[in-house]
Amino acid sequence: MLSTTKRFMSAGIIAFSLVSLQSCETEGSSATGWAYNDPKNGGYLNVDYTEQETGPGLVLIEGGTFTMGRTEQEIQYDWDNTPRRVTVSSFYMDQTEITNQFYRDYLYWLKRVYDVDFPDVALKATPDTLVWRDKLAFNEPYVEYYLRHPAYKNYPVVGVNWLQANDYCSWRTDRVNEFILVREGVLKMDAVGQVADNHFNTDAYLTGQYEGLVKNDIEDLDPSKGEGATRKVKMEDGIILPRYRLPTEAEWEFAALGLIGNTEEELITERRLYPWNGHIIRNADDSFKGEMMANFKRGRGDNMGTAGKLNDNADITAEVNSYWPNDYGLYNMAGNVCEWVMDVYRPLSPEDVSDFRAFRGNVYKTVVRNDDGTVADKDSLGKIKFRNVTEAESEGRRNYRKADNINMGDGDRESSTSYGGGGDDEPTEAGADDKIMYDFGATSMINNRSRVYKGGSWKDRAYYLSPGARRYLDERLSTDFIGFRCAMTRVGSPVGLGKGKK
Repeated sequence: MLSTTKRFMSAGIIAFSLVSLQSCETEGSSATGWAYNDPKNGGYLNVDYTEQETGPGLVLIEGGTFTMGRTEQEIQYDWDNTPRRVTVSSFYMDQTEITNQFYRDYLYWLKRVYDVDFPDVALKATPDTLVWRDKLAFNEPYVEYYLRHPAYKNYPVVGVNWLQANDYCSWRTDRVNEFILVREGVLKMDAVGQVADNHFNTDAYLTGQYEGLVKNDIEDLDPSKGEGATRKVKMEDGIILPRYRLPTEAEWEFAALGLIGNTEEELITERRLYPWNGHIIRNADDSFKGEMMANFKRGRGDNMGTAGKLNDNADITAEVNSYWPNDYGLYNMAGNVCEWVMDVYRPLSPEDVSDFRAFRGNVYKTVVRNDDGTVADKDSLGKIKFRNVTEAESEGRRNYRKADNINMGDGDRESSTSYGGGGDDEPTEAGADDKIMYDFGATSMINNRSRVYKGGSWKDRAYYLSPGARRYLDERLSTDFIGFRCAMTRVGSPVGLGKGKK
């Protein structure tokens, strides 16, 4: 896996410097005629922006249309992955699963920053190592060593629930953006002073609630601020990267298939069953003929084959850069560990979701503000506070009317004639005897905390190596076979630098 430095300096990626920000084009606006970046004209800002920088660990997944859903036989008869053609926008995705080392970096930072005042923060983020226990197996060595021992540092982290994975993505966003601002000479490195709420947070910085050790702020072109005035970096400058996050189910499945590798012009020459061509799970290349393409369980009692000729060379998980990457350069999109995605599970989601950027799980939020309209003070952990948008704030809109749209079309009032309540965890309006579509704990294990996880794992048979397979688990639970990797939204052109425009 490429180092952080190499990732930031990868070919075709142009990072910004303060000089380039302050010396960009000065010609006039084609709309008003007023010159840009000139304090004499009011200081209208126009950044000489070239392309989004690729964050560390990420590769660009060029989007497009594909048939999402079942490619394998339906052995469980759930019928919850009906094939449907959708379009996925270009995005970025981690080349590998998040490793124990990467996650331990996170835990170390949490302890260093919060342990004095809020020791429970790091404890809450710690993976559940007890997921390795099996009442009829001797797995205690994994409980003790898998997360901590350096022998497993490049193995995928497990025992992480969906909520913890999201928290990691938020933390990674802040550390990467902090690194960029230090690299660009805006901030100084501040390792000693980071305690409790006094640390870099992207939202806090953008709302003016984090100062940090300033090295060189950007020149403020607003003439009302006076000559020599400076300001903080803002989103319009193009330096701050979008958030790291979990991929959506559609994004994950699209990236796993890697159809870009067998597409000529607009013709997909062969629809894939797995993240590679063919209908077998062994390598067909003459150089590696017969080698297993992924880490999975071949059959009952066969996790790795026979001594002297181990079929996948892994009894449990394997290092994250093992086996062959798919045509996007992504490792282990089949096997090793299953992976959390953003979506809330519903059996009919393939039929319900939009055919562009398909996703179920939207809960629209906004920042908490004071009575005078200013952003409320950050919390004790240094984070900006958010809340759900209200129905009053959504009044008059045609695209949404409320914050929580998880149940939209599958579990809400309109989707069931017998539904008397507002949500899975809310009391019914018509009384306790009214039925709801998903009677959690009685007739169903589905509720608004049920999150999709994708892909096969070291414990799964070959059936689950198909990217179209989908399963779910409560967002608060974790296992010894589910990990995750991060994604990032691609802004601007869907293609990489140098591919031109149409």
